[in-house]
Amino acid sequence: MISFAVYQNGRLAERLNLNGAYAVGVDDVPLRAEITFKAGIITCRKRAGGPAGLALLWEAADVGTILLETIRVVERDRPYILQVELARGRLMRITHKLEDWGVNDFESATDFVERISAARGILVQALKADDPAEAAELGDEALAEAIKVSEDLSRFHAQAFLVRRKQSGGLGKRALGCTATLDKNNDIARKRLTGAFDFVTLPIVWRDVEPTEQAFNWKLVDSWVEALSKSRTPIRGTELLSFNVRNIPDWLYIWEHDFDTIRDLAFEHVRRVLNRFGQHIQNWVVVSGIHAPNCFTFSFEQLIELTRMATALTKQLSPRGTTIIELTAPWGEYYARNQRTIPPTLFADMCIQSGLNFDAFGLQFIFGPATDGNFVRDMFQISTILEAFSKLGKPIHVTAAQVPSEVRGHKPEPAEAPGSINDGGSWHGPWSDQIQAQWLRDFYAIALSKVFVESVSWNAISDQSGRGVPMGGLLRSDLAPKSAYKDLLSFREEIFGQPKTGIA
Repeated sequence: MISFAVYQNGRLAERLNLNGAYAVGVDDVPLRAEITFKAGIITCRKRAGGPAGLALLWEAADVGTILLETIRVVERDRPYILQVELARGRLMRITHKLEDWGVNDFESATDFVERISAARGILVQALKADDPAEAAELGDEALAEAIKVSEDLSRFHAQAFLVRRKQSGGLGKRALGCTATLDKNNDIARKRLTGAFDFVTLPIVWRDVEPTEQAFNWKLVDSWVEALSKSRTPIRGTELLSFNVRNIPDWLYIWEHDFDTIRDLAFEHVRRVLNRFGQHIQNWVVVSGIHAPNCFTFSFEQLIELTRMATALTKQLSPRGTTIIELTAPWGEYYARNQRTIPPTLFADMCIQSGLNFDAFGLQFIFGPATDGNFVRDMFQISTILEAFSKLGKPIHVTAAQVPSEVRGHKPEPAEAPGSINDGGSWHGPWSDQIQAQWLRDFYAIALSKVFVESVSWNAISDQSGRGVPMGGLLRSDLAPKSAYKDLLSFREEIFGQPKTGIA
């Protein structure tokens, strides 16, 4: 058992929202644990031995409410001070990245080194403090400074390597995409898409195209494929096989305990889609999120078998296409709560070790809702997790990026405890039109600065889509551009040197 004392305003905190909190091991894999809060103390009873850390939403000054991790600590009788261990965790990760990124080789990086040293100095004061409340206050200060410098460091590194990638011609012609709203196929919607993006993602959802067994509805997808093909806009087909509640048709549930039948039905669905659209779509997200919580309780071996079937069939029917396996919730926090799931890194590694024939991994970065996989992370964490997946040796596509332009229905209480919010966190202030735009610019620069990232696709063109985050589109419900859409146009002109006409 490990425990953490939480201080607020010089005394033990009376309230704390642990929504989203989980334990994490030394290998960064989430651990199953019982986490409780009482009388200012977080108690974590984990089900595995060895050092562990705690991840939870925490409000850092001038940064926002972010899902942060403590350093890995050993079990002991007295509690650790939460803010001190959060600061130690971030500063340790910064130290590792200074070496990985070779920051000391840049003459202009002196300021970062000094700021990191100053944050360490504050942490040392916290560790020496006799009063735990004082230590917590100093820990909060060190943490805020560490997060700010790590984000600035991530931006600095991204800008330097994005320039190099641009100069070397390493950015492909299909780097930027966005998902269409299928039931909004009109001239304005298409113009906003084709005028700003290199490709358009079409969600081909099993539940929508076959709502009743053997009764098909291809109308919406057909109309988009026809329109985009006429304008010679590249298309990505997504979610051929996904077992979340949004994708599975109701009639399929009667077979939920019959794996062989579901495998055969899934085979026919994938084959049917590829035969219908394979001539027009050469880029496929074949399986999506089957490692995470879903509607069925398949074993690890059965999930690999389904993935093998879907990727092999795609390669057979679309041999020139790009075949992507999409990983949702890349930090894998869901695994701490659901033993029937698989950590994303383990699933990805097993896809490679099993010899599956596919081209790339897709990663989702969707933040805002208070659900596993969607709690807000900062830019340093995003940069770090992207590099972690690059070690698998496959190209990476960011298949879905999204944050909201506002959060509706959240009315803060007068004296909320740190981390006590009704949504999934915030980044540099409450979500707004301007914050969404700033996030998009920072995220795209960081992602595209990585040589292994081949494309970034926004998860929804408009707020009407119903995909991912409410208010997470780049266009409002009337298809008027938000600041994020306009910033994306200016960003792509800076990077690719060719203006787009999406606003016209």
